[in-house]
Amino acid sequence: MPDQDSEHAVIIRLRAAGSVFAEDEARLLLEAADTGRDLDSLVQQRAAGVPIEHLLGWVEFAGMRLRVTPGVFVPRKRTELLADTALHPPGRPPRTSGTVVELCCGAGAVSAALAAALDPLELHAADIDPHAVRCAATNLPAHAQVHEGDLAAPLPESLRGHVDVLVANAPYVPSGAVRSMPPEAREHEPLVALDGGDDGLDLQRRVVALAPRWLAPGGDLLVEVADHQAHLLCRAVAAAGLEPEIVRSAEIEATAVVGHAAWS
Repeated sequence: MPDQDSEHAVIIRLRAAGSVFAEDEARLLLEAADTGRDLDSLVQQRAAGVPIEHLLGWVEFAGMRLRVTPGVFVPRKRTELLADTALHPPGRPPRTSGTVVELCCGAGAVSAALAAALDPLELHAADIDPHAVRCAATNLPAHAQVHEGDLAAPLPESLRGHVDVLVANAPYVPSGAVRSMPPEAREHEPLVALDGGDDGLDLQRRVVALAPRWLAPGGDLLVEVADHQAHLLCRAVAAAGLEPEIVRSAEIEATAVVGHAAWS
């Protein structure tokens, strides 16, 4: 373990590289390093813009420590709103069980949070990126099924009409804005997990369009968006025959659109 006296030097290096959380990151890197050489390598990579979660191999999400590997989208704190809303759907009783599908699952963060809270639970997660699929499989319980493919294409047909929660944190950054994202995102996370098309909602519209075929009566679709996109997506949700609702959290600066399926 490197000498703790080196913490101050690490903080200085990280601050010089532009880290706004230099003290916290220095502590984490010191804990992760076995030797001084390891520490120097970690600090050098972080200063070069490699996400600290990729260096540590984990990310904290909803009180859990989830594995996240290089090349996989790093779950953000704001996405916890999707899990919280799935468990406490607005205007409805808290959810205690059910069948859950997470599309564009990445590391499987939302699925993992719901798996920890719902029982019994049938759980499916899917992503088009094979690296994400492998990462999600390490974060989810053994009974979960993780599928590789485009949106709902790889899901078993038996799920049609039986999904209680269909959740998606699909990319919603407009194509023209990707170049202005922080380097650690645009250079180290997959473009497929960032680029949402001309207005950022290409994937969200596709998810909304397919949702009615998969949702059970009374089921919920939950999609993360930027706040300024919410009303636009609500129109697509209503056009698909679902009841739209916007959910926000000022605390974590998050916005989600919910589509409620009617009860039979």
